[in-house]
Amino acid sequence: MTTLENRRSVMIVYCEANSLSSHFVRLMIAEKDITADIELVDPTAIPSDLSAINPYNSLPTLVDRELVLYGRRVISDYLDERYPHPPFMPIDPVSRAKTRLTLHRIENDWYSLVPHLQTGSGKQFDAARKQLTDSLVASTEVFAAKPFFLSDEYSVLDATLAPLFWRFGQYGIELPAAASAVSEYAQRLFERDGFRASLTEAEADLPGFVRQS
Repeated sequence: MTTLENRRSVMIVYCEANSLSSHFVRLMIAEKDITADIELVDPTAIPSDLSAINPYNSLPTLVDRELVLYGRRVISDYLDERYPHPPFMPIDPVSRAKTRLTLHRIENDWYSLVPHLQTGSGKQFDAARKQLTDSLVASTEVFAAKPFFLSDEYSVLDATLAPLFWRFGQYGIELPAAASAVSEYAQRLFERDGFRASLTEAEADLPGFVRQS
């Protein structure tokens, strides 16, 4: 890996090859067509030069000249403000606040289940899979109302949901026919050029999204 000192003129994003947070940041970069070097890092073997600038040894980490950022939401806010087109957040304060509240709910209601889903088995896995599936079925009308989540335009909400939905096959999530609007929404996200460009080889090989007949 080239040292950071030799590459401060180029935006670098250090990511895991397969994680929700890293995928989200790579997806945002792809959708906004931002020029950046993506460096895939083994989270169990963080390079010393990266450890020196990120005290948490966490991924993703963004380096833009002398600026170092970590935490997917911190990185997201920076990228959306520095590269405002296309916007990932609404312009007016009320709509931005509503979007942030929706993000909070997505992370608390759905993302919080991911640690249990990643185990692949056990009572907590089964309970988390049922809880997420039931919640999505209950939200079908929301997904059917607009082409994107609560919006006519692609937003940070979609960039947050796409990496999660892409892993449904891995998590054993099978959406029933009653949730066809959710499945169709997910397929719209997966067909976007930005989404395809965001995938690493490891993510491209994940089990496919499953929809029950």
